[in-house]
Amino acid sequence: MQLGSGRWTCIRSLIWLTQLWTAGETGFLEDNFPASVLEEAKLTTVQLLAKYKYPGETHTVTTEDKYVLQMHRIARPGAKPVLLMHGLLDSSATWILMGPHSGLGYFLYDAGYDVWLANARGNCYSRSHVKLNPDTDKAYWNFSWHEIGYYDLPALIDAVLAKTGYQKLSYFGHSQGSTSFFVMASTRPEYNAKINLMSALGPVVYCGNMRSEFTGLVHRFINIFGEGKELLPHSSKLTGCMMSETTIQTCLYYVWKAIGRDPAEFNKTMIPAMLNHLPCGGSSNQLIHYMQLYKSARFCAYDHGKENHRIYGRSRPPDYPLEKVTAPVAIFYTQNDYLNALKDVKRLIKRLPNVVEDHLYPYKKWNHIDMTWGISARRLAHPAMLKVMRRCEAGGPQNGTKLATTVSPVKTANMTTVTVLKAVGT
Repeated sequence: MQLGSGRWTCIRSLIWLTQLWTAGETGFLEDNFPASVLEEAKLTTVQLLAKYKYPGETHTVTTEDKYVLQMHRIARPGAKPVLLMHGLLDSSATWILMGPHSGLGYFLYDAGYDVWLANARGNCYSRSHVKLNPDTDKAYWNFSWHEIGYYDLPALIDAVLAKTGYQKLSYFGHSQGSTSFFVMASTRPEYNAKINLMSALGPVVYCGNMRSEFTGLVHRFINIFGEGKELLPHSSKLTGCMMSETTIQTCLYYVWKAIGRDPAEFNKTMIPAMLNHLPCGGSSNQLIHYMQLYKSARFCAYDHGKENHRIYGRSRPPDYPLEKVTAPVAIFYTQNDYLNALKDVKRLIKRLPNVVEDHLYPYKKWNHIDMTWGISARRLAHPAMLKVMRRCEAGGPQNGTKLATTVSPVKTANMTTVTVLKAVGT
């Protein structure tokens, strides 16, 4: 008798849980990971910045619908501002977690920028509201990445520009950070004028060709878990994945199934830090909204079912009008990203009116996180991002004219951070 892929996934999940409960080893973490990494697993974003002598600040922003958000700043007063937004269940820490020699946040600061690290509503840093209590008020969790784009990003952008005195900023969004930007720029198009360049890293927009093997399992989970629930809140305790080498390998098996396998770029030494900062919390509606995109092969608003007529005046949720995204957009994507199929990215590029960079990295095994957390990201990914951003800031070619990237991956392969910055004109 043959079992379907969904049943096999459930069986593997049961085996995984059994391993997590039975494979613990006393002193495993201390014996296998550097003390510095175990320390960083317990530090907040601002504490991580302080450890490496970077000037960290915390700023609080309240949205139109009264969610209270926290931003972290690597402060360089007077310099051009750049705003970075994380992906699903992530936080501001993602941009610096890999350390000063790898994190994109550090790289941009060292390149002379005033760096702002955003946190979306519902994560561990932005789990607050003027009136609602996230622990007792279910209404708090009634949001998806639509609200992050429609309310959070405008509030964050306005706060950064007000603080710095600039009229425009540059923006980086990874995964959901890109999704939410396209929501904002299409539904509140006046914000396009406030963007020098939007750099979309692994943008998850059209999802009809998603390759992740967990789509079926996620659908089952959603049916059980339901809408408007807190999803995977942050915990200060290291997860069961860190109990032994067996549990690490088991967890990595599932990670590769979700995002694409690339162990060569995965910094295994940093696993305790990764797993103690992720997941960082959110709403189940964020995941549900993505699954709706996968099922419909559209980029559209949240499907409220029978409530669609009341909310939208129609039976189906409307598509986001991507033709209104007039800000310059640079698309950076990879070939082995299970959450971001090449066909779907190409569809997005065709829909956007002002793509100034269509950048498919040539490394065949790079996955959904390699541009941000990959061992080679500093040498092979970040220089191209910086070069394109600077050209747009200087008023370079726009309106669909692809910008050339003059620093090639081959040339930067053996460079230090300092020499990479010199090569791109810093």
